[in-house]
Amino acid sequence: MIKRTLYFGNPAYLSVRLAQLEIRLPEVEKNPTLPESFKSSAVKRVPIEDIGVVVLDNKQITVTQGALGALLDNNVAIISCDEHRMPSGLMLPLAGNTTQSERFRCQIDASLPLRKQLWQQTVQAKILNQSSVLYRVRNLDCGNMEAWARQVKSGDSDNLEGRAAAFYWPNLFGHIRGFRRDREGAAPNNLLNYGYAVLRAVVARALVGSGLLPTLGIHHHNRYNAYCLADDVMEPYRPYVDMLVAELMDSGADCSTLTTEIKGRLLSIPVQDVVINGRRSPLMIGVGMTTASLYKCFSGELRKIAYPVLE
Repeated sequence: MIKRTLYFGNPAYLSVRLAQLEIRLPEVEKNPTLPESFKSSAVKRVPIEDIGVVVLDNKQITVTQGALGALLDNNVAIISCDEHRMPSGLMLPLAGNTTQSERFRCQIDASLPLRKQLWQQTVQAKILNQSSVLYRVRNLDCGNMEAWARQVKSGDSDNLEGRAAAFYWPNLFGHIRGFRRDREGAAPNNLLNYGYAVLRAVVARALVGSGLLPTLGIHHHNRYNAYCLADDVMEPYRPYVDMLVAELMDSGADCSTLTTEIKGRLLSIPVQDVVINGRRSPLMIGVGMTTASLYKCFSGELRKIAYPVLE
């Protein structure tokens, strides 16, 4: 089932009622000129079981403890935005799987050679998807990137991920004067940052649902990063964000600021089509297939992660 992404950019009061998220708008309820019938019709309810991601992008949003608990009980990823309206925090449930302790143990006990092999697969999938983006968006046939993907060694000891990135970004956004992929850089870095934050939340949510620790990565190891594994697993999915951002830029849209319209496009990332093992599905479901296969790699049931192939 495809889960919904809910975005709140205006003041709102969120509570739970009859297993549904009830949404009230203070600006409507406190307006004395509006009829009561209109105020009643403005109250919206969404079944909590249908929600996958909630984005809170206004300082005047109130969420009751009951609503938070119900959302987390249903493995909803809750994203909080800062004063610049950029995602700054992520809330996830502590327990998302009935055999979580057993799965944690499999993940913790994974050998270094296994983790290096899994990272090798991850980098290969990422480079191949980057190559597909350049072909689809820039009509660039990247035989060199496909060759680099084949040459990736266990653990990517030759840093072919970095070599591919040095080729990829100038060819994707080289027509934008002064562009450099940098979190603090000029547009479209702001769009990329926002899209990656949404993607990261989707991946972290899926990891919890698969009974894995988002903190314990196969490659990323930052003592201050609570989502190292999410950052690992999302790598082959990043090109889907890149392609969407490139299409937005090519459309002539003003991307210097994150407008509501642009955010709406970026929040469609969870429902983008991906192909895994020859089957097409929404990205959010595909990520769940990826994290489920990752657990099976840790447990010894599989030897390969199910990553998407960007066609």
